[in-house]
Parts: sequence; structure tokens; C-alpha cells
Amino acid sequence: MEALREAVRSGRLAPGTRLPSSRVLAADLSVARNTVADAYAELAAEGWLTSRQGSGTRVARRTAPRRAVGEPLPGPSPSAPGPVRGANARYDLLPGSPTLAAFPRAQWLAAARRAVTAAPNDAFGYGDPRGRIELRTALAGYLARARGVRVDPDRVIVCAGFVHGLRLIGSVLGARGVRTVAVEAYGVPQYRSLLTDAGLHTPGLPLDGDGTVTSALPGVRGAGAVLLTPAHQFPTGVPLTPRRRAAVVDWARGTGGLVLEDDYDGEFRYDRQPVGALQSLDPERVVYFGTASKSLAPGLRIGWMVVPRAMVAEVVAAKGHSDWAPGAIGQLTLAEFIASGAYDRHVRAMRLRYRRRRDQLVDAIAERAPGIRVTGIAAGLHAVLELPPGTEESVTSAAAWQGLAVDGLRSYVHEDAAGLPGVRKRAALVVGYGTPPDSAWHGALDALCRVLP
Repeated sequence: MEALREAVRSGRLAPGTRLPSSRVLAADLSVARNTVADAYAELAAEGWLTSRQGSGTRVARRTAPRRAVGEPLPGPSPSAPGPVRGANARYDLLPGSPTLAAFPRAQWLAAARRAVTAAPNDAFGYGDPRGRIELRTALAGYLARARGVRVDPDRVIVCAGFVHGLRLIGSVLGARGVRTVAVEAYGVPQYRSLLTDAGLHTPGLPLDGDGTVTSALPGVRGAGAVLLTPAHQFPTGVPLTPRRRAAVVDWARGTGGLVLEDDYDGEFRYDRQPVGALQSLDPERVVYFGTASKSLAPGLRIGWMVVPRAMVAEVVAAKGHSDWAPGAIGQLTLAEFIASGAYDRHVRAMRLRYRRRRDQLVDAIAERAPGIRVTGIAAGLHAVLELPPGTEESVTSAAAWQGLAVDGLRSYVHEDAAGLPGVRKRAALVVGYGTPPDSAWHGALDALCRVLP
């Protein structure tokens, strides 16, 4: 195997070169065919080779040389590759996406047929800007049962994912005269940018082992709303404690503010029953956001909001100024998918799949990188791997060198939050274990373990 590695590393075997079959090479070398097959499999797992049925085994095409076993991790240099994103990576461990290969195509197609057959003619018109009544009714029942949301269909507004919903709420808040929306010290930069683009100031709130420090809200001057991920803070993975949940609702009641609850993966908790939505504490002070992006697929572009009754008309008016919305057929299909019980069955199956993946990740780290600690509750589609101080940049560079797409925690730190209490300069990786298909999962785990210090 080392001879093959060296041949690829030196360029004597160019990317795309087809290698002899395991049978032919075994005969040439006078060794067992299984020996060659095992060697090919190991080199493929390391990223040196690729193997596809009908195409044979070939030298992998790489963006940068692979690191040989025993060589030190590459340091930053002017010619080193930048972060490898999912579309260009051999292995994708970026957070935020489910296993797309597990999308229930047959069940979805069956639901679409039933939904389109039963749909009234007016379902294919412009319709209610809140969304199809069939979907709003199905969502109201599901959210009440599965997430404890206090809701009726009239307060459900269908949107094209969380970003669309947040954009609408940002517009409404701006029209109400709100100028500041507090956000978590760690979070998705795009969401902060979206609010900033709407003319809203987004100061960060401290974070600790109990979640976002909601007691800091009264000190945020002029805050009219706060954006939280209470069930499973993104990306640190800690839940908001009951005391802090109550405190943020008390703040909203006392100031007339709003809590924007992003329940992005609330269905997926593995060590206990999922914690119910914060919205249930006060439906008139909380805007609840959910989507099908984690439970089914982001490509469906279907999300939903449950808004306070007093906000419904304002959000509908804001939505009416945009044509950005999911199509009627997709809405009708999801409504049927939920009503038939297929959605519940799919979520249960995926919960088991992701729990196994998280367990395999934790076991692999414990065995092969025992100095690395996995943090965050057993939930969602990602985990945080705590690294030795000062190593995050070198580890993410080594990952890019291996063709592995993975984010460092620093990618999610609020740009103004470095000095906040409870926000330290942690070195960590945010590992999305939902994205790889089954065929690539163990290879991704191997690649990850190879770059850990």
C-alpha cells in the first residue's frame, strides 16, 4: 500500500488513472485477491483512490496532496487550500443538512398522487397568502402533539424556509419601530446579516452551560425582540434551562417584546423525550419557526411560522409583497404526508439513524482521539468536538488537505461577542453527522479522526 501511496503522492500515478482489477493485480503479485481488495478499500477510505461499480478503481482527483501517515499536520501557507465546502469535498461533515439519500421518495410520491387527486380546483390558484388550509391544519395538529405548540390553523403562516420567515418578521418589526433584535453569541452569521440588512441592530447575548444568558436582556438597550434556539442551541448544542425559558418570557411580557424561537431540529433528541417548544409558555409573545429542512430535505423549501394573533395581518401583508413562497403542490403533498402518518414514521426512523451515527461518532473519537471531548446534548444533526487551545485553524486546514468539509466553531461567533461573559475563545469543530450518505459515513469518520490532534 505504501508503494501505491508514494506513486500517487509523487505524481507517477496521475489523478483519474485506472488501476488493475483486484483479480489481475493479485495474480501479478502472487498474493490473495482479498489482500488486494482490502488494500484498495483502505486506500479509498484514506482518499487516495475512488471505486465505482462499472468504472473500476482509479486514482482520486484531489485539490491538494494527501498527508501520509506519520507526517505532521500541514500549517498555513500561501499555497495551502482554503476551507473545502460540501459541494467540492470528498467527505461532507458540514452541519445543517439531513441525509438526503434517505428522503422517502416512494412515500412522498404516493402522498403527492393522493393530494393532487383530491385537491379542489382552487388549490392551483393564488390562494390564501398564509398558505394552503390543508397544510396549516395538518401542521397545527402535528405541532400541538409533537412540540407542545399552542396553535390553531389561522395563526400558521407557511413560508419558503426559515430565512424567508425571518425576513418577513424582520420587516414587520422594522415597521413597528423596533431597531434592535438581540441574538445569541454563537449562531448562523447569515441570520444576523439578514436582520442587519433589514436595518436592525443585533447585539449578542452571553452563553454558558445553561444556554443563552437571558438575564442579560434587560441590559440590552432598546431590544424589541430576541432570536433564540432554545431546544438545542446552534451550534454549541446546549438547551435553554426551564428557569431561563421563564425569564425570557417574563422579559417579553414586561417590555412588550417578542421571542423569535427557531426550533430547527426539535424533533431529534436521543437521550430523552424532546423538550417542548418555548412558545407554549406564552403564544402571544413568541413567534415559533419550524421547517421541513432537517426532518425531510431543504430542497422542499417549506417552512412555517406560528405567530401571535395580533401579528397575523401584519405578517400576511409583508408576505403579500413577495412572490417567494412554496408551491401549492408541495404544500398539499406535505399536508397529506403528515395526515397519513408518514411524516411521524419518517421522523422516528431518522431519529434512530441519527442516534446511531452520533453514537458511532462518539465511540470513534473515544477510541482514536481520546483527548477530544464531544460536547452538547445528544440531539440534532451535529456535535461539537472540543480541541486543544490554539489548534482549530491547523485542524481545519488539515481537514481541507484531506478533502474533508468541516466547520470550526469560530465560524459562528458573533463578531461583537468576543468580550462577553461566558464567551471564550474556544477551539472546536462543529461536525454535522447527518449529511454523508451511508456509503461515505465510515470514510468520513476515518478522515475526521486522522486530522484530530
